Order: sequence, then structure tokens, then C-alpha cells
Amino acid sequence: MLWDYHDLHHELRPSDIGVGLGSHDLGVATCAANLQLRGMFPRIVFTGANAPTTVARFPRGEAVHYREHALALGVPDTAILVEPTARNTGENITRTREMLARHGISPKSITLISRPYQQRRAYATCRKLWPGVDVRCASEPMSLDDYIATIGDADRVMAMLAGDTQRIWRYAEAGHAIPQPVPDNVRQAYHDLVTAGHISRLLPGPPTGAG
Repeated sequence: MLWDYHDLHHELRPSDIGVGLGSHDLGVATCAANLQLRGMFPRIVFTGANAPTTVARFPRGEAVHYREHALALGVPDTAILVEPTARNTGENITRTREMLARHGISPKSITLISRPYQQRRAYATCRKLWPGVDVRCASEPMSLDDYIATIGDADRVMAMLAGDTQRIWRYAEAGHAIPQPVPDNVRQAYHDLVTAGHISRLLPGPPTGAG
């Protein structure tokens, strides 16, 4: 239920630039590279420093490792920009926008590439912080079971799903993102994960305050 909710199923079309959001998931860089090689955008910005969950895997920073992976997949070095300082999704958006402006780039459209369960939150954040740009979201196409097999840690994926779902309304309430519809079955699925103990990625405060 939550996996399907967070995947926006956007129909992709060519855009001015691709933006790969840093995380623990190297599949974001794979997806961005494949789309660039298909001609969906001329350039990629990889954005991300480190978080406690990524520093061991990507010691030089998420965006730096993403760039290296994209180069290994055949993306030209001239087609990649690196924003190595952002530590959350909001900073991914604002610092990418600022860096592009410094390069004289003012995109009218972007393709935002993230983990599959981050799409809705990334979209809502981008629409709030970069309202003038047309944004489409993309991720590696795969089922929840396949994603868990790729990550190798079902509990981690469940905790991230719960955390990203909670952030949909909490970030909108705080003014960090535009509001998103949260159907009753999505709320119930979130509560079921919380009740089952998948709470390590929840924000401080009452975990069930989705109303």
C-alpha cells in the first residue's frame, strides 16, 4: 500500500536537467545514468553530503560516489555536476537550484530521481521550494519485494517507508512541502507499520498524528 502510494507513476518526458537525490541507495545513480544515456536530459546534478546511514558506505559523500557510479556506466564527465553539501531533501533542492544559477543554468523542467518510496515527498518538497519549475519524478522500476532483495534489509526498508509517510503530513504542516492527499488506507498502513515497531526513522513527537 505505502510503496504504491509513494510512487507517483509520472510519465517521463525530456527535461532540461536531471537531479539525483543522495541517499544510501546507489540505484538512484543507476536510474539517473540510464535516463541521461537515453537522452532524457543533457546533464545530471548529483546532490548529497552524508547522513549517519550513508557515511560508512559513501565515505566521500553521496553525490561524489553517485558521480563515480554514473561515470562507470558511461555518462560523460562533462554531463555531471556535483552538489556535495546538502544534508536533507530541502537542501538538495535549494542548493541544486543555487548551484545551477551560479553556472548560468535556469531550467524550466527537471527530472527528480530518488528512491522509489521518496518520490512523493521529493515532489512535494520541490513544488514548495522551486515552484516555477516543471518537475517529474523517476526511480528504478521495481516491486517492493525486489527492492528489499536489492537492499538486503527488510526492517530498514519498512522503517524508511514509515518515516517517509509520516513526513508527508509533518513537512506540509511545517511549511517545508506542499500538502499531499493521504487516503484512509494509507494512514492505516502507516499505523500498522508503527504498531509493528518500524519506528527508527520517525520524526520526534507523536508517531500517529496523521490526522
